[in-house]
Amino acid sequence: MKRPLAYITAPWSNNDAENTELAAHYCRKIYEAGFSPICPILHLPLFIDQSLPQEHKDGQDMALDLLRRANVLVVCGDRVSESVKNDIAIAERYRITATTISGILTVRRYGQQKQRR
Repeated sequence: MKRPLAYITAPWSNNDAENTELAAHYCRKIYEAGFSPICPILHLPLFIDQSLPQEHKDGQDMALDLLRRANVLVVCGDRVSESVKNDIAIAERYRITATTISGILTVRRYGQQKQRR
């Protein structure tokens, strides 16, 4: 079964360790809901040096390309930052459905209840 691609966005902090832990948690939840999570914050810092202007721009371009390929944008976290608003606007421009992680998980629970009946 092919899993739809779900781009994960959240109001990331300046703490790489915290971002990695949160992103992995969100990706796991989305994976368990039946999606293939895409989360640039997990892999781009491994090889992109954000302190270099060209690499920072390249990282943004790569993240945009991944978002454009996604089937759904999943907004995680308890607030909406400017970067999250930007991701939502881009998804809207490309007609990519945007939802929250709680929305994805709620729909998943409804599907599981129906299967049991």
